Amino acid sequence: MTVLTIRDLSLRIAGRLLLDQANLVVDPGRKVGLVGRNGAGKSTMLKAITGDLAPDGGEIRLAQRARMGHVAQEAPGGPETLLETVLAADTERAALLAEAEGHPDGHRMGEIHERLIAIGADSAPSRAATVLAGLGFDAAAQLRPSSEFSGGWRMRVALARVLFLEPELLLLDEPTNHLDLEATMWLEGWLQRFSGAAIIVSHDRGLLERCVDAIAHLDKGKLTLYPGAFDNFVRVRTERQAQQQAANEKMAAERAHIQSFVDRFRAKASKARQAQSRIKALEKMPAIESVVEDHATSFSFPEPATLAPPVLTVSGGVIGYDGRAILTGLDLRLDQDDRIALLGANGNGKSTLAKLFAGRLELMRGSQFRSPKLKIGYFAQHQAEELDMDGTPLSHMQDALPKATVTQCRSQLARFGLDVDRATTRISSCSGGEKARLLLALCTREAPQLLILDEPTNHLDIDARDALVKALADYNGAVILISHDPHLVELVADRLWLVGGGKVSSFDGDLDDYRALLGGGRRSARAPEPAVAAGAKPANERRGKAENRQALAPIKERLKQIEAQIAKLTEEAATIDKALADPRLYANSKTDLINRATSRRAAISKILPPLETEWLELTEKLEAA
Repeated sequence: MTVLTIRDLSLRIAGRLLLDQANLVVDPGRKVGLVGRNGAGKSTMLKAITGDLAPDGGEIRLAQRARMGHVAQEAPGGPETLLETVLAADTERAALLAEAEGHPDGHRMGEIHERLIAIGADSAPSRAATVLAGLGFDAAAQLRPSSEFSGGWRMRVALARVLFLEPELLLLDEPTNHLDLEATMWLEGWLQRFSGAAIIVSHDRGLLERCVDAIAHLDKGKLTLYPGAFDNFVRVRTERQAQQQAANEKMAAERAHIQSFVDRFRAKASKARQAQSRIKALEKMPAIESVVEDHATSFSFPEPATLAPPVLTVSGGVIGYDGRAILTGLDLRLDQDDRIALLGANGNGKSTLAKLFAGRLELMRGSQFRSPKLKIGYFAQHQAEELDMDGTPLSHMQDALPKATVTQCRSQLARFGLDVDRATTRISSCSGGEKARLLLALCTREAPQLLILDEPTNHLDIDARDALVKALADYNGAVILISHDPHLVELVADRLWLVGGGKVSSFDGDLDDYRALLGGGRRSARAPEPAVAAGAKPANERRGKAENRQALAPIKERLKQIEAQIAKLTEEAATIDKALADPRLYANSKTDLINRATSRRAAISKILPPLETEWLELTEKLEAA
């Protein structure tokens, strides 16, 4: 028996075909990650499953009596408390309790109580409170009206209602978008324990790796199912693309061979019959399929100047707003090789600390030192709301760099994938991901030595998130990271600072230790220690990743030099070859010019191979590291 069956599903939006005869079967307990490029139709497919959108063809069949849960677009905001709001999601329980209050006859009362016992009505308040607590609502918050919370927190309540129901089929569309790291970790654990089936649309690679057992890839209207988690999907798809590319090349060579014969002998009477047979063979050959390969996404940060350590220190610091302290006893130090992720639930002061480092918040008490030449890039999660909707990425960059040329502004935008066309698109027409790329381009425009990233991946797809990780690995500056994406934190951060209880402390462990700490099982996690004081950084906090980056810096620099040399020599060789192939050069009897060109071409042929060999060796060293 299957929970959900999708057969030959076709969907169109505004005349554009998003799903073309898609098929999917979801068995009980199976969790499927639904992935694809932005705009591929993932959310549209979920709407069709919930019945909010009528399909253009095919069928969607849900198992009889199976409950389906999905997060409503309208977040709850009434006078009911959060706990009441979540409990109300179980409409059967609510209806039975209401009927029981009406004092029906004894027989019916017995049936009601029997059903209430069967659905676990007595434990419902405890289960609802557990879900709310996992999503960041303490006991006091659970008793406050929904109307008192902001939109982001209300969306958490909407998610809590669905999780509380524990339906047979759970549909989640970017469930971590409104969560912090702690709530994301809790959700991952909940999904791992969840016994029902699920379809999860997400750009969170960690969630797709830890919480699903199959990946459904939606691309160009086609839906392909890959068993296993996300890493297996990437491996299998890459292998298939390589095989398809090889088949394409073989078929292209065969076509070229046949076409060559046709072109040579089409006009010759003695060969006409053979030429005609080959024309028919060409017509029968299958069309060469394009390799389904998305446009490569890459980011790069400008190279910052090196500063003497420390670049920033805080001693005896107290910060807050309107005279109310949020964080106290701050004794912190930042060096240019630091990669620090801030842990702690929303509202504990992570963004407040980021504003202090960014120079957007003054100390209430204490002192701080900043290197006079320190440049800081600050990516704040709400900056997209401050963009001029009538402007373009190019106009924003020109305003930020008034002395730069148009070419220089376009070059900085291109570092983050904003090409010629997207650079001149109105902000009001840009996607969330394009706005995030613009903000990254703006905050790094002056090659900062310190980069502060507050939820940088909220609107980035998986490829863009991977590109950000790679760019940060090559970046030779300090990073302060606040993110709900465990995958990003694990790959970028060398050190973890815990922000909570009005303090900032070092967490001596990794994210697995932190998960155990949040779950109450400490495993090998040690108690938080005071964050590193100015001038007193312990040796054991010099993480291996930071040392590795320093060791690899000369290799990366040499690689850049070699790549520039190879590109220059290759271009020069092509120019010489073109000149030597021109009959006019020989007709004019320019012997000296011919000799010089020939000699230079021979020299380039000797210079290039050693450079290419060195490039391969260095690349292997870099990949091995």
